[in-house]
Amino acid sequence: MANSHVVRFDLQKPPIRQRWFLRIVTWLASYPDVWARRLRIRRTDVADLKPPYLLLCTHHAFIDFKVTTAAIFPHRANYVVAIDGFLGREWLLRNAGGICKRKFTHDLTMIRHLKRVIDNGDILVLFPEARYSLAGTTAVLPDSLGKVARFLGVPVAMLNMHGNYLSSPCWNLSKRKLPLAADFSKILTAEEVRNLPVAEINDRIRAAFVYDEYKWQKENDIRIDHPENAKGLHKVLYQCPACRVEHKMASAGVRLWCENCSKSWTLSEFGELRAENGETEFSHIPDWYEFQRVEVRRQIENGTYFIHDEVDIDSLPNARGYIHLGTGRLTHNQNGFTLEAALPTGPLLLHKTPASMYSC
Repeated sequence: MANSHVVRFDLQKPPIRQRWFLRIVTWLASYPDVWARRLRIRRTDVADLKPPYLLLCTHHAFIDFKVTTAAIFPHRANYVVAIDGFLGREWLLRNAGGICKRKFTHDLTMIRHLKRVIDNGDILVLFPEARYSLAGTTAVLPDSLGKVARFLGVPVAMLNMHGNYLSSPCWNLSKRKLPLAADFSKILTAEEVRNLPVAEINDRIRAAFVYDEYKWQKENDIRIDHPENAKGLHKVLYQCPACRVEHKMASAGVRLWCENCSKSWTLSEFGELRAENGETEFSHIPDWYEFQRVEVRRQIENGTYFIHDEVDIDSLPNARGYIHLGTGRLTHNQNGFTLEAALPTGPLLLHKTPASMYSC
């Protein structure tokens, strides 16, 4: 498809204040679900919190938006949403307050959009982890977050949600009807944002972002009896801690096993792993996940980390859908990501340095 035939998403278009009738729609779409899930919101130092302010939220599942709507009721907000979230519903999301952004890119236009929301006197909602939690724990936050807070110059609040990830983890989206909770707190006043060092602002934000959904499940005695509760878990726990072989893990039902050494584990109703044979290396899922991160770090430090594979290449120029461009070769090593391809439209060479990909 020639480039002249492709309509590009208009990232320059200013954010729209949430339409009054769509605000009612968001309430109607959110409250039945959060009531059914017995949402409890613990509010700390927010009694006098009024727009405009910056609201930072943890990101676990689609229901995050419904919990956020309930937490800020009756006020409206603008939400930064990745471009794939606009697929097939651009008009609706724009008019409901959505601001489109491409993930993990530096965008000065977006900074102007954020300031416009604050100048309009509204709530600006950010999900700075920029993706659903992989193992129910906090993802890396960018250092630029403190700079954005300083630039906006308004109070910063935090919505740390619980139960959303366990209800529908990204590796198995089937729904579990669990109770939900959220901690809604003011973590920085406008004066603190203006006067504190950016590093201290980031420290406050990171401290407020700490969560562990499996720990929360155990502490609150949350039972999950879903018959396929472990299905897909091998997508996150991909390295066997017994034989150390990668990408030979498999899962189904409430079991996880290694196809290389045959070691197996069962996931209990309270989110704990138990080995079916031999030692239980990690009963806590986030501990297994962190073990893998340590292994990757070790490979990077000794110079053995390397991935090279053939990949499909799709483009998402707008909210109408992906355009398949062809296949290419992706390399990930000490130098970052390199994508190479000979496409019908011409050769492609895309390189991302490690420093430019903070999420990795």
